[in-house]
Amino acid sequence: MLVELGHFALILAFFVAIVQTVVPLIGAQSGRRVLMDFAAPAALVQFVLVSFSFAALTYAFVLSDFSVKLVVENSHTLKPMLYKIAGVWGNHEGSMLLWILILALFGAAAAVYGGNLPSTLKARVIAIQGSIGVAFLAFTLFTSNPFTRLARPPMDGQDLNPLLQDPGLAFHPPFLYLGYVGLSMTFSFAVAALLEGRVDAAWGRWVRPWTLAAWVFLTIGIALGSWWAYYELGWGGFWFWDPVENASFMPWLFAAALLHSAIVVEKRETLKSWTILLAILAFGFSLIGTFLVRSGVITSVHAFANDPERGLFILMILGVFMGGALILFSLRAAAMEAKGVFALASRETALIINNILLAVAAFVVFIGTIWPLIAEAFWDRKLSVGPPFFDAAFTPFFTALAVILPIGAMMPWKRAKIGTALRKLLPSVILSVAILALIYVIQTGKSLLGPIGLSLGVWLVAGATQDILSKLGKTRDWSRLLRLPRADWGRLLAHGGLGITIAGIAGLTAWTIEDIRVMKIGESFEIAGYNLVLDNVSRKQGPNYITTMADISLFKDETKLATLHPEKRNYPVAQMPTTEAGIDSGFLRDVYVVIGDVQDGGGWAVRTYIKPLANWIWGGTIIMALGGLMSLTDRRYRVAAGARRAKRPLKGVPAE
Repeated sequence: MLVELGHFALILAFFVAIVQTVVPLIGAQSGRRVLMDFAAPAALVQFVLVSFSFAALTYAFVLSDFSVKLVVENSHTLKPMLYKIAGVWGNHEGSMLLWILILALFGAAAAVYGGNLPSTLKARVIAIQGSIGVAFLAFTLFTSNPFTRLARPPMDGQDLNPLLQDPGLAFHPPFLYLGYVGLSMTFSFAVAALLEGRVDAAWGRWVRPWTLAAWVFLTIGIALGSWWAYYELGWGGFWFWDPVENASFMPWLFAAALLHSAIVVEKRETLKSWTILLAILAFGFSLIGTFLVRSGVITSVHAFANDPERGLFILMILGVFMGGALILFSLRAAAMEAKGVFALASRETALIINNILLAVAAFVVFIGTIWPLIAEAFWDRKLSVGPPFFDAAFTPFFTALAVILPIGAMMPWKRAKIGTALRKLLPSVILSVAILALIYVIQTGKSLLGPIGLSLGVWLVAGATQDILSKLGKTRDWSRLLRLPRADWGRLLAHGGLGITIAGIAGLTAWTIEDIRVMKIGESFEIAGYNLVLDNVSRKQGPNYITTMADISLFKDETKLATLHPEKRNYPVAQMPTTEAGIDSGFLRDVYVVIGDVQDGGGWAVRTYIKPLANWIWGGTIIMALGGLMSLTDRRYRVAAGARRAKRPLKGVPAE
C-alpha cells in the first residue's frame, strides 16, 4: 500500500510542478501578485510530495519488499542496512527519484529563503525550477517508474552491484547530485533575469550563494568518488578520465568560473553576458552528464542505464532547456550592457583570464570525452581517448590558472599595476622557486612534473596566505585579521586547498614506486626502505560475500608500523569479485598493497605501491570545500544587504 501511495504522490507532484511553472510565470508577466504568490506554496507542496515518494521507496528497500521490481534488482536480504538504503539510488530509477527530490529541495529552499528577492524575480526563479521538475518527473513517470510491481515476487533479490557496496559510493551520489542539481538554481536565476531583462549587482549577489553551495557539494562528491576509486578498485590511481568522471568534472569547472564571474557582476556590474552564459552552460553540462550516464552511449561502472530511448528523452530535455535559454540569451543580449570600466591591468582582467582558462579547460575535457562517440557515429571508427590526451591537453590550462590566481587576488579593482602585485608576492615567488630548485636537485633522472607541481602548490598556498596578510595594512595590525569577512578566509582555504591538491597529484603521479611479485607465507621483500612480510592468507565469510584476506606486516628500520589486510572478495549472488586494498596512510606517503589470485606454483600475486603525498589530494579537496562552506556563512552571501533598488512598480504590484 505504501508503495502505491509513493507512486501516487509522485504523480501529484508532477501536476503540482505544472502549476508551479505556469501560474507564477503568468503572474510575473501580467503583474498580478496573487498569481505570483502561487510559486512558494507550490514549491513546498512539491517537495513534501516527492519526499514522501522517496521515503516510500526507501521503506521498500529497508524491508526488502521483493514485490517491487527495483528492490529485486538492487537488493538482497543479507546485504548490510547501509547498502540497502544506498541501493535506493544505486540504480537508474531510484537515482532519478533522488535527482527530483534534490531539485524539489532547492525549489523549496528558494521559496523559504528568497524573501529578499523582488516578487517578479522570485516567482520566475521558482517557476523555472518547477519547469525542470516537470521535465524530470515526466521522464521518471513515463520511462523510469521506480514503483513497478512484480506479479510473482521472488524469495530474494539479485543484490546491488558489489562495486557500489562501499561507504564512499554510498555517499558519493547524493553529494554529486546536490552539486549537479544545485546548478539548476543558477540556471533558473539566469533565465529569470533574462525574462526580466535585468542583470545587476543585486542579481550577482543573489546568485552567488547558490553557485557556491553547488560548487561545494560537487567538490565533496568528486572527492568521494576519487577516494573510492583509489582504495576500492585496486589499481592505485585516483582519476582515470573516465567519461562519467569527466561528466562531473566539467560542471565543476564551469561552476568555479561562474563563481568568480558573479563576483565581477556584484562588485563592478560588468561581465553580465558572460556570467549569464556560464550559468546556462554549468547546468547544461550537468544535463550532458545525465545523458552520458543514462543513455547507453558509454560503458562505465558509473553508468546507470543502457537504454537509447531514455537517452533520447534526456536529449530532448537538454535541447529544450539549453536551446531555449540560449535563444533567450541571444534576444536579451542588448539588455546586459556592462556599466563598469576597467584597465587592462586590473582584478577584472585577471578574473576574465581565470574564467577563460576554466571554460577552455572544460571544453577540452568535453571534446576528449565525446570525440570517440562522434568518430563512431560519423566515421564508424573505434577510437579511445585516454589519460595521455587529457594530461597533455588539460594540464597547460590548469597550470596557467594556478600561476594567475594569486596575482589576480592581489590586484585592486578597476586599475592596477602588475609590478606592485608581484612585489607583494615576492616572498611567495622566492619560496616556490626555492622548492622547485630543491626538489629538482634532490631527485635524479626523473621528470620535472613533480618539482613543478609541488612548486605550483606552494605558490598557491603561499599566495593565498600573502593575500590575507596584505589585509594587515602598513601598521601590521594583526587584530584586523579577526575582523576580516568570512569570505576572505574562505578564499584563503579554497585557493590554498587547490594548491595542496595540485601538490598531491604531482607527487603521486611523478614519484609512485610499484612492485609486483608472487609471495608465499613467511616471505618478505623490500621496497623504498620498507620491508613487507606475508604472515598469513585466510578465507573468511562476510555479511554477503566470501573474502580471501592477507595479513601483511609493514616494517621500517626493524620497527613494525602496521599490519595491512588487503582482500579479494567474491559476492556469490552477483557472481562478481572486488578488490579491497590494504593501505597504511601517512602524511607524506601511503603504502598500498593489493592481494591477487593464488598462483599455480603456490603463493599469491601481491602488488605494492609507495604513493607519495597521496592524502594531500583529498586533504586539499576537504580544505577547498571548507573554504566554500566558510564563505557561505558570510552574512553578505546570505542576505543581499542593500541590494533592493527602487524600480517602477509593475501593474498591480506595490513598489519593492
